[in-house]
Amino acid sequence: MAEQGSAGNVIAAICNVFFPGLGQLVQGRIGAALVFAIVVFGGYALWFLVVPAIIGGIFHLWAIIDAAKFKKVVIYREY
Repeated sequence: MAEQGSAGNVIAAICNVFFPGLGQLVQGRIGAALVFAIVVFGGYALWFLVVPAIIGGIFHLWAIIDAAKFKKVVIYREY
């Protein structure tokens, strides 16, 4: 993905709306995708306890924002 606000980041954010962590997976960030998916689905699975569901909702929104604001860092080496 290129810069913040690029089409790739918008697509990743939209993916996260439907499946938390999918946007990070589209961006190639497997670790972040797993963390977001596990926390969100774990929180939603425990909806009857209220607090985990709220935490799941917060992480769901965080996953969407994280995918939209992602900027790939490129390090150049001089030889």
